[in-house]
Amino acid sequence: MSVRQVDLNDADTFVAGVPHEWFAWLREEDPVHRNPELDGSGFWAVTRYDDVVTVSRDPGLFSSWQGSALVADLPPDDLEGMRLQLIHMDPPEHTALRAIVNRAFTPRMIASLRDHVAELTTEIVDAVAPKGECDFVTEVAAELPLQVIAETLGVPREDRWRLFDWSNRLIGMEDPEYGSEDAAEADITAKVALVEMFQYAHELAERKRTEPAGDLCSVLVHAEVDGRRLTDIEFNMFFFLLVIAGNETTRNLISGGLQALCEHPEARTRLLADPALLPTTVEEMLRWVSPVMQFRRTATRDTELAGREIAQGDKVVVYYGSANRDAGVFGPTADRFDGARAPNNHLAFGFGTHFCLGASLARLEIRTMFAELLGRLPDLELAGAPERLRSSFINGIKHLPVRFTPAP
Repeated sequence: MSVRQVDLNDADTFVAGVPHEWFAWLREEDPVHRNPELDGSGFWAVTRYDDVVTVSRDPGLFSSWQGSALVADLPPDDLEGMRLQLIHMDPPEHTALRAIVNRAFTPRMIASLRDHVAELTTEIVDAVAPKGECDFVTEVAAELPLQVIAETLGVPREDRWRLFDWSNRLIGMEDPEYGSEDAAEADITAKVALVEMFQYAHELAERKRTEPAGDLCSVLVHAEVDGRRLTDIEFNMFFFLLVIAGNETTRNLISGGLQALCEHPEARTRLLADPALLPTTVEEMLRWVSPVMQFRRTATRDTELAGREIAQGDKVVVYYGSANRDAGVFGPTADRFDGARAPNNHLAFGFGTHFCLGASLARLEIRTMFAELLGRLPDLELAGAPERLRSSFINGIKHLPVRFTPAP
């Protein structure tokens, strides 16, 4: 197999799409691959399913403490702040803080949202159905998770696009539409967005302290950990994580899922003929798209992984999108979109300690949206090429032009 070697840490690598051919070669020939970095260091790219699980299930050996969402090492001051965020924590600190928000995502709480999520979805599709065309990302895919996370947090509905803007500038800081391809300018873009978000979070927290409601921010400002209330920066970090995780990934899954259905008409035809396939089709969308492409861990001691000697302090990056195409787990059809695939033990929500807190909510939103779209806009199709996010972290689509027969 002859494939072009690519730099997995270069955002330009992913502008045209995830380099699945390169990942396939790595899984076969070099499953724990040393990827260089411009500063002379490097990281281990973990591409096979079983190895990704091995890393993910052992936070004592593969820690999030040195950074998780960014492969590059953060300056000490920035790292100290980021360590107050769940995704950069290890147990037992992670366990104690996660318990505060777990109650908002229990099966009972998610079930209680079902009718309201359906109402929101109908309103969103109502707004575009008569037009016959739209930018699917901004007018449909972004709207549902934004409205849901805003309500969950207690953010006024009219402020949801501020959450959207901050998410884009933080996650898309390397994309010229939201930030800059220049690393220094991108860093400034992200920091300005973070300051704006934290100021908003501070003002929101002040309101929730004096006027608590049944929302998650009210819970957070009155929560206690080890007998004390959360500090302002701890609250801000919770807000940051919930805003990003609550809209960015679901938005990109809905967008990428629609693209997958449009590019695999046989799967859509089968789904339209048998709507009972929707749950398995949604799981296949999750496997196929894998919105969060990777997370970083750091080895806490010398170890071995798939025959590679990993030294203490080495960066180890797990690639969920590659693991989700592993033929050793998903069989000879791993590179085929199959809406009836079962079992489908994908890693789109991660694995282990950092398994996605909002997985059940995301599934509810995705299923509800596609049930509405298939029922009302069954001939929806792509009207142009998707504009992809320039990112080595999120498998994202910025704009997706679509057309369909106008409907009331």
